[in-house]
Amino acid sequence: MTDVAVVAPRGDAVAAEAGNTMVRTDGRNRRAAETRRKIIAAAKAMIAETSVAPTVVGVAKRADVSVRSVFQHFHDVESLFVTVMDSIRADVAVPEMPSASRPLEARIEDVVKAFAELFDKVVPLRVAAGQFVDHPALTERSQQARNELREATFEVFAPEFATLTEQAREELADAIGAALSLDAWIVLRRRDGLSLERAVAVWRLTLTALLAQAVGQKA
Repeated sequence: MTDVAVVAPRGDAVAAEAGNTMVRTDGRNRRAAETRRKIIAAAKAMIAETSVAPTVVGVAKRADVSVRSVFQHFHDVESLFVTVMDSIRADVAVPEMPSASRPLEARIEDVVKAFAELFDKVVPLRVAAGQFVDHPALTERSQQARNELREATFEVFAPEFATLTEQAREELADAIGAALSLDAWIVLRRRDGLSLERAVAVWRLTLTALLAQAVGQKA
């Protein structure tokens, strides 16, 4: 019987095999990343068009991938929605708030327009999120957004808040937060069907009145 020596790959052979493995791995990673991107893009487009949380089947069809592929990247529709929400939030540029040194009337105008511009972009997402309203991740992100806008209110209207007691400052911030909230904007734009210009006018009047009453001067 002839003995046949089995020679293990060495040197260049080992390097070549390692390189091939890396190429295969990188290829799979790129395909997976592209599939994930397509899924998220499809879901974002569907939310923008319908203001309804899309189904996994609908997303798969829109993204031209299998339902199985969707579940490989997101274990449930809630996880998909949270990821999509984060992606949409990252796409939305938060308008710059006016300086507290500007005249009050100009600050009111700028704040109202900034909030309106921001909220008009996220209304479809907020409406679509209705069925997931109690999801911990969505609750956390919503609270974070409210806190950020509240802090912006304190900064922009610092001269007016400075004249108030601590309790009065908190109450005024609460009132502004409730009047100029995303939910309030949805009521004006979706329920009442107001145009952007008319809804902005309502908020301008509301904010002016709140500040005038709290500070005790004509805003």
